[in-house]
Amino acid sequence: MDGFNFTVSYRVSISDINYGNHVANSAVLNFFQEARIQYLANLGGFSELDIGGCGIILPEAKVKYQAEMFHSDELNIGVRIVALGRSSISMEYRIERNLEVTASGKTALIAFDYTKRKPRRLPNDFRQAVQQFESLE
Repeated sequence: MDGFNFTVSYRVSISDINYGNHVANSAVLNFFQEARIQYLANLGGFSELDIGGCGIILPEAKVKYQAEMFHSDELNIGVRIVALGRSSISMEYRIERNLEVTASGKTALIAFDYTKRKPRRLPNDFRQAVQQFESLE
């Protein structure tokens, strides 16, 4: 997928479908999360609960729905980190079906210490892994 160093494949399941016989709005956020989980694992064995000494928490998500998706559709989901702040991570997502963009979105994530219940700085190992993988400065 052009512009994305990491993609995952996903086949739409019946549990993703709503009363309109298409993918539910809420399911798209689940697709983003699944792609994010796989991206973090690929980046260096990271997870949403451990990016090198802390987890991440999601305070903001934006989704743009561009075409309906249906049961059994084969989707490709691109995910990338586009910016790193002191404690923040900006991610972008694109979902395609046969090269047609069906949805795109962004999430803001914060490095979070779940023991102390507060934000913290991004761990250096995580920052370096992202900078290398995404060619960020």
